Amino acid sequence: MELTLLHQLGIALGLGLLVGLQRERAASRIAGIRTFPLITGLGVLCGVAAWQFGGWIVAAGLVALAALTVTANALRSRSPDTSPGMTTEVAALVMFMVGVALTLGHVLAAIVTGAAVALLLHWKAPLHAFAEKIGPQEFDALMRFALISLVILPVLPDHGYGPYEILNPRRIWMMVVLIVGISMAGYVAFKLFGAKLGTLAAGVLGGLISSTATTVSYSRRSAGHPERSPAAAVVITLASTVVFVRVLFEIAVVAPSIFADTAGPISAMMGVMIGVSAVLYFTGSGRHELEIEDESPPSELGAAIAFGLLYAVVLLGVAFAEEHLGSRGLYAVAAVSGLTDMDAITLSTSELMRTDQLATDTGWRLILVGSLANLVFKGGIVSVLGHRTLRRRIVLAFASAIAAGIAILFLWPG
Repeated sequence: MELTLLHQLGIALGLGLLVGLQRERAASRIAGIRTFPLITGLGVLCGVAAWQFGGWIVAAGLVALAALTVTANALRSRSPDTSPGMTTEVAALVMFMVGVALTLGHVLAAIVTGAAVALLLHWKAPLHAFAEKIGPQEFDALMRFALISLVILPVLPDHGYGPYEILNPRRIWMMVVLIVGISMAGYVAFKLFGAKLGTLAAGVLGGLISSTATTVSYSRRSAGHPERSPAAAVVITLASTVVFVRVLFEIAVVAPSIFADTAGPISAMMGVMIGVSAVLYFTGSGRHELEIEDESPPSELGAAIAFGLLYAVVLLGVAFAEEHLGSRGLYAVAAVSGLTDMDAITLSTSELMRTDQLATDTGWRLILVGSLANLVFKGGIVSVLGHRTLRRRIVLAFASAIAAGIAILFLWPG
């Protein structure tokens, strides 16, 4: 984006005012509402001068700014009430470079960076509170997720291997990162808002972290506390409803080009599940609120590898069935893979639809068949582990949802 010098200075001063206002409100003794606009303006002027005199102008400006902050800190250290910290000083250096970036034409990046600096400074209290909530277990989980997404993923080859050349290691591991990321988001939300969330939130977060684990957990709880069975039924049904939200999100991320063709029937099934959850909630759950149980961080490397292998097997199974077994083979693969995990069949089918190896009207039906098989599997878990009150309510709820799903399978146009 080409901007005149006046435009560059105007944007720089605006961003400097935004950050400076925040520092002024935080009572910073280094730089405030006047100093930060001057810093970003200096960055612009150094950047402009660098076009004629060389990049050493920018380096000199950065060194001069650093020297000024050191001097200011030395003077401030004489005060007895001085608190340690380098936030304002680092923000000043970043905002100088924001001004330089404007002169290089990186306008959007400069604006985003300036706004991000202001937000990071403003959110000091909630960010510190969040950091305090992260225990050793959560920190280990975060590091494992960094290993999965930032270390392993970039080094994997980006080529197809095996039958049909359909096994792309990097693409497969990207699916692992996506699924672990979704579960981590649910876990972070749980840690942020605490365990005492109530029935509805317990169902939603349980579905984000693991709907199958949620079904097992609350089935067991109902066996020990039969009076909580109605609320447990709501949690389990809501967790299974969130599965369809995950499905839609996964399709949108992996294969956005076919999202419009697949979202309709899957959204209809999600609407059915929302209706079933509402009926359960308004017919007996309000007397006993339930909280979500403490969960383990969902970034175990072994579990990630296991999901990657499952995804690869399902991907191969669907491709093989399409070529050699016909529609019956495809639906059999979808039903078997969907019993315990919806992510693998969703992602593998989306990948094949994205590459035009599978028709969209067949693809969404495979996903829906997998989801119905998943409901059958969870109903079986409840029947084995849950109290008879929970079993009765879940059987009626899931049977209604499965009947509606079968109707969508056969009656949806296309």
